[in-house]
Amino acid sequence: MREMEGYRFVHARDVEFRDVDAADHVNNAVYLTYLETARIAYLVEALGAGLAYELSLILANITVDFRSPARFPERLEIGARITRLGTKSFDMEHEVRGGDGRLVLEASSVLVAYDYEAGAPMAVPEDWRTRFDAYEERSSVAT
Repeated sequence: MREMEGYRFVHARDVEFRDVDAADHVNNAVYLTYLETARIAYLVEALGAGLAYELSLILANITVDFRSPARFPERLEIGARITRLGTKSFDMEHEVRGGDGRLVLEASSVLVAYDYEAGAPMAVPEDWRTRFDAYEERSSVAT
């Protein structure tokens, strides 16, 4: 897997035949699944597998800018990083690159820490904050 500038975490994903639409490229809705898979893999790696299944998160917003088509049977690389840690939410950015290194898409999302029992947002747990900071090698004080 190739390194992606600015991304410590990169997830490889093969385009499957079922992902391709009548225009012979990956359907735009499929990219949301690619991003979700990379996002969860990032969280498992950054927080540890045990915490990943206890995550209380809601995807509040996602923005995707498509740059070039991906096709079957291409292997994609999906970068994921946290760019902001707020009090109750955090931002993630993604890049998807084709096997030849070209930019396929850029995406950003907002994830909200959520208490499902109370039915309300909650503070990002300090343990998550500490682990994210260590994983990204930065301090949340500056974010």
